[in-house]
Amino acid sequence: MNKTTLNLVAISIFLITFSILLGPLIHLSPAVPAVTTFLILAIATFDSWSLSGQGGTLFLDLIGGFSREYRERILHHEAGHFLVAYILDVPVTGYTLSAWEALKQKQRGLGGVSFDDVELLQGTIGTRILERYYTIWMAGIAAEKLVYNDANGGADDKNKIMGVLKSLGCSASICEQKQRFSILQAKTLLENNWSAYQALVDSMRERATVEECGNILIKQGVKSEKLTVDVS
Repeated sequence: MNKTTLNLVAISIFLITFSILLGPLIHLSPAVPAVTTFLILAIATFDSWSLSGQGGTLFLDLIGGFSREYRERILHHEAGHFLVAYILDVPVTGYTLSAWEALKQKQRGLGGVSFDDVELLQGTIGTRILERYYTIWMAGIAAEKLVYNDANGGADDKNKIMGVLKSLGCSASICEQKQRFSILQAKTLLENNWSAYQALVDSMRERATVEECGNILIKQGVKSEKLTVDVS
């Protein structure tokens, strides 16, 4: 089970245990907590094996969706990825702002920005372009820190950069340093293009297409930093 599903199970078990303790006081049948426990574990198992934990994510997204700040955090987080990817000349192919949208596009998580990263997946790009991906992955965290002074999201982004760096033989301390440095780089790019970032957030809030978002960035004077692919 993934972390989200396990957290939901832990919370549910706590509530059931609490209901068992209070059962005699409120005349609750012992069968109710037992059946509830069985159903929760069955659903959690199905979610883990058949839905890769996305069911738990959908549930949390449904609950969090009632909070405007929750939705805005996701929006600002993903806009950070989008803008920095555009600046660093990594083509954006799509974006989602909820777990349901992500599921429909066969993605995981609460939302995300997808890239034309076939070469990355095939391991055919060199260090210089890989550095750009580090900055893009950390851009969501950087955006949240700039807007909210902290970051709630970004666990998957950190896992991506950690996975790549560890596969290259980097130590844990080097991975953490690279994360911090990439966040700083992304923060600088966002600050230098802040009006464009705000315009992008407004456009993504209205679910503008990738092409429309790109045109807005062009109008804002944002330029992509072209870099020739190296395969060293």
